[in-house]
Amino acid sequence: MWPRRLTRAVALVPLALLVTWDAPERWTPEPRQRHETAARPAAPRPAVVGRASWHADETAVREKPRYADAVSAVFVHHTGHPHDYDCREDVPGMLRAMQDDHTHGEGWDDLGYNFVVDRCGTIYEGRAGGVDRAVVGAHTKGFNTGSTGIAALGHFGAGEEIPRPMLEAIAAVAAWKLRPGADPKGRVRMVSTNDESRYPKGTPAELDVISGHRDGYETDCPGGALYEKLPWLREAAARLRSG
Repeated sequence: MWPRRLTRAVALVPLALLVTWDAPERWTPEPRQRHETAARPAAPRPAVVGRASWHADETAVREKPRYADAVSAVFVHHTGHPHDYDCREDVPGMLRAMQDDHTHGEGWDDLGYNFVVDRCGTIYEGRAGGVDRAVVGAHTKGFNTGSTGIAALGHFGAGEEIPRPMLEAIAAVAAWKLRPGADPKGRVRMVSTNDESRYPKGTPAELDVISGHRDGYETDCPGGALYEKLPWLREAAARLRSG
């Protein structure tokens, strides 16, 4: 399933054995909330490496992007990769391999995550559609609309150390992408769109504004260690927005 150009870091473990991907969901547009869409972000935009820089395969994108009115929730993920990658040399190839698996292996229309963060704190644009817009991803089954998915590149099981630059980058993306008025330390009401999530389709769910993948779907993602850091991420994002 992996392309031949796959870097040495990920060739060790097949992706299918590391993580269960979530299929994209269909979305019916809701009335646009113009006051939210037009408002300035509550935190500065961090530096984001665009798709052209990691040579995303735009010919593999099967459908046009879909958009929500705003981002009201953030779901944190891990990708399941080994940690011994070189941030400069290996990561672009790892991203291309993920995109290839999502589009050709899973048959999806593009890479599922909206953003991917490496252990050095570099933020990469994931799914196409524009980093400044509320792109509907394929990261948390049942709750893709109105949320953004941020994936930490690695495997963060219980007891594993998470690099501080990675945590700071995740917090920066969350602070920037959340709609004006959202409280990173608060809760949000979302309605499930998929029976395969933790909540049957049509069921309201009260979730943390910054949640882990496991909060919406039966999985251990983002790993025990990263899940334990969610309170820190909420505090850090709130500080960035208040500053």
